[in-house]
Amino acid sequence: MRKVMITSALTGGFHGKEANPNLPEQPNEIAQAAFDCYKAGACIVHIHARDKEGKPTPDVEIYRNIKKRVREKCDINLSFTTGGGPNLTPEQRIQSVFADPEIGSLNMGTMVRTRWGEGTLFLNTRSQIEQWAKILRDLGVKLELEVYSHSMFIDVENLIQKDLIEPHYIINLVLGMTHQGALPATDKNLVSLIEYLPPNTIFNVTVVGRMQPLLTTLGILLGGNPRVGFEDNVYYHKGVLAESNSQLVSRTVRIIKELDLEIATPEEARVQLGLGSLKGVSA
Repeated sequence: MRKVMITSALTGGFHGKEANPNLPEQPNEIAQAAFDCYKAGACIVHIHARDKEGKPTPDVEIYRNIKKRVREKCDINLSFTTGGGPNLTPEQRIQSVFADPEIGSLNMGTMVRTRWGEGTLFLNTRSQIEQWAKILRDLGVKLELEVYSHSMFIDVENLIQKDLIEPHYIINLVLGMTHQGALPATDKNLVSLIEYLPPNTIFNVTVVGRMQPLLTTLGILLGGNPRVGFEDNVYYHKGVLAESNSQLVSRTVRIIKELDLEIATPEEARVQLGLGSLKGVSA
């Protein structure tokens, strides 16, 4: 029987405490949220760092601080973003992986963020994707490929053909973003994206907004792993703010157990994903 790996995306790069006062922003808050999710049943936490004003930051020392604080509490696997936030340049966004997490996200295409007037460019060119894949590979950081639409599988295949990633591939299917170039959160879109997955792939399902519990559950039934958390959804029910990231993890654990499936521990996730032994704290 397979063991399902739960990821919690704790903070994100867009909204802050104005969206939910329980959203963690500072290193001590993020580390405590990671520990609470670990106790609830998550084996991976996906992390965006914030500065003292609560804005997305590329500061590698803040990422190292978060990592140190988490490692003092538990052995949950750390996934650091290279998406960053809308205020960061591509050169800034890559800095997080130099804090030496187990996993680093890598977006598979360029989109336009449409939340701010005419929108801002979320740039992820093919040459940049290849360069960043080499950086993560050389650092020994496992890549998680972020796919928002069918066309992004072209760049997934490009990395595979150029031997820039090794199986098992980790692909995160993201639905519900308002970006131009992303897909709405529907069951049809999820099922269709799954059909495009290359062999030797372990996939996660990320759903932004109210469809999160429904489509992450569908993803579990179709062989995937769920991602939940405040980055993607700050509500527990319609109009009811979630109390914590761990509350969303606990609900997902209950669903998985009702399906007669088991929950992966951080160590079991490292084996499934080929992460090797737990990474220590960078100096």
